[in-house]
Amino acid sequence: MRIFDKFKSRRFILGLVIVVVLVGVGGAVINNQRSGGQATEQAAKKIAKYHCPMHPTYTSDRPGDCPICGMKLVLIEDEDDESMAEMPSIEGLATIKLSDAKRQLIGVRTVEAVTIPLTKVIRTVGIIEPDETRLAEVNMKIDGWIEDLYVDYTGQLVKKGQPLLSIYSQELLATQEEYLLALRAQKRLTKSPFPEVSKNSSALVKRARQRLELWDIPDAEIRSIEKSGKPRKTLVLRAPVTGFVMHRSATEGMYVKAGQELYKIADLSRVWVQADIYEYELGLVKVGQRAKLTVASYPDKAWYGKAAYVYPYLESQSRTAKVRFEFDNPSLKLKPNMYVNVELAILLGEQLAVPEEAVMDSGKRQIVFVDNGDGYYEPREVKVGHKVDGKVAVTYGLFEGERVVVNGNFMIDSESRLKAALRGMSDQTEETGGQDHSGHGM
Repeated sequence: MRIFDKFKSRRFILGLVIVVVLVGVGGAVINNQRSGGQATEQAAKKIAKYHCPMHPTYTSDRPGDCPICGMKLVLIEDEDDESMAEMPSIEGLATIKLSDAKRQLIGVRTVEAVTIPLTKVIRTVGIIEPDETRLAEVNMKIDGWIEDLYVDYTGQLVKKGQPLLSIYSQELLATQEEYLLALRAQKRLTKSPFPEVSKNSSALVKRARQRLELWDIPDAEIRSIEKSGKPRKTLVLRAPVTGFVMHRSATEGMYVKAGQELYKIADLSRVWVQADIYEYELGLVKVGQRAKLTVASYPDKAWYGKAAYVYPYLESQSRTAKVRFEFDNPSLKLKPNMYVNVELAILLGEQLAVPEEAVMDSGKRQIVFVDNGDGYYEPREVKVGHKVDGKVAVTYGLFEGERVVVNGNFMIDSESRLKAALRGMSDQTEETGGQDHSGHGM
């Protein structure tokens, strides 16, 4: 009995030892499985991902070629996600970090945003026209025949008062005779004892003279008729202004009617220029602004004038508006229908500006990438103003002294979009409980 008790106690102790060993082994196995799973998950997180430089939304966990364009996939560099999460970003873009080697590879270059005086120069072309306020038409107010023609070709320069032609008119001749008779009657009746007779004679002289004046007979011609006491067969028609003959229809021996145009004379000492201004520049053009004119015929000379009138309509096809400029032309070198170049220098004042290539314009928004130092590049939405000589004014979203990317920003934009897309995919995965796109558990 004692021997059996001893044997039973030995079996109990042996079983207890086996149980302890099994429990230890099982715990070790479970710990190994847990640690192995965690290591596998961490390794999965550290698996290198690749993307296509031309199609950054395509990614892969192994190197190879892009199935879209065939370009070799590029390794996505590891980034400090915790520090990046604190960086500001905008919709569709994220702040990224680039190594020194990658910045050198893509040629990143930055410049500082500075406040400078901006002057917008609007350049356009125009055509010279005569000043419409200095045009004169010469026509007759009576019927008659042209006997002598003194100005007989278009383009001739005439002076004010210069004879243009002589005309014979029966009506004009009769009016001269009537005027001379009235003058002689006035002399005889001046000493009349009847005041009414003297007054009536003076009225006849006045009416006859007024008729000659209304026919544009110069005072000098009327006084000459009074002095000679004889009517003239023909009277001379003189130029009303100094200028060039732009149009001539008068010919010697021609019968003319009242109101018929014989000459058109233009004073070209001041000319107009009709120039086209694009619709987007029209808001900068104001009446009275100083303008500069140059012409290919005289490359070393410039004329200065002003904007005189902005026409109230646009050309539907060219989307331009006509602006009229006035220029003095004392040397008469500027000729009608001549093509000229016109410049308007418009002072915009001091504004914050960056190079045009720093701004990426998608049509809906304008983006710049700000260099935050240590390889970090932040996308920033800005509002821009006028573009002047390769620079663009920034009215919102940027501060003086900040540095913006001017070279390599397209590559940085691709990296930023890729980073934002991957971050969005990661957030979506976390929201769905750690499931991948195939629906299997992580």
